[in-house]
Amino acid sequence: MAPWVSAKAKVQLRLAIQRLRTLQEKKSAQAKTARRDIALLLEKGKIETARIKVENIIHEDIYVELLELLELYCELLHARFSLLDQNTKEPDPGVSEGVCSVVYAAPRTELKELHVLREMLMHKYGREFSVGVMENRDGCVNERVAKKLVVFTPAPELVDAYLAEIAKGYGVKWTAPSSTSDSDDTGGEGGVKESSMEKTPAAQSPMSAEKISAEARSAGVRTPKLPELPPTEDDDEPKAPAPVDEFEALAKRFEALKKR
Repeated sequence: MAPWVSAKAKVQLRLAIQRLRTLQEKKSAQAKTARRDIALLLEKGKIETARIKVENIIHEDIYVELLELLELYCELLHARFSLLDQNTKEPDPGVSEGVCSVVYAAPRTELKELHVLREMLMHKYGREFSVGVMENRDGCVNERVAKKLVVFTPAPELVDAYLAEIAKGYGVKWTAPSSTSDSDDTGGEGGVKESSMEKTPAAQSPMSAEKISAEARSAGVRTPKLPELPPTEDDDEPKAPAPVDEFEALAKRFEALKKR
């Protein structure tokens, strides 16, 4: 187990933040390619194969949100490093949630930098504290982090909602089986219509996360709001200047995540 050394811990936090950002970008790019492949499967009428691939996309979307949360917590720990570096048996309340979330979630990620940071935190606060965190005693781990680590099979309604939005985004005219009886335009098994896969304006529109969340709630599935498809260059808006106060900036980002 890596010992706690202040200078090394601070460097490890910076490395973890950089790697978390890089992995999020990589996963987002892979998801975009996967959605394109699913749209092709829908056009060819391979509905069951598309469903299986969509389940993987749903899990990957949740994983990316977990990485985003962990990035924010690492930034918080870095910004409040003076509190983290105190010689105490338990973390200061100002960094406690971040410490617990990193210790709890790091083993479920593929980031070596985060694993090393976890070992350093466990060494600093001791075995008893670490065991308590892994058991999530007293709900010390952020609830949203804990939920994203729950393994589940996506409900059929959620899968259909994803498929419908992917089809809409890439100009494939497809309707979920449950809706075929209400539509006279569907054709072929599973409601697949003849369509050209040429890029249309709709193919470049972002995924409707609100609709997916609504479908999930109506199906009784407790899942977080899922990320949208990456916007195109035409959809990019000028970025606002970064807030001067880094604590205020972090607070706003946490607040934005809570609203999902």
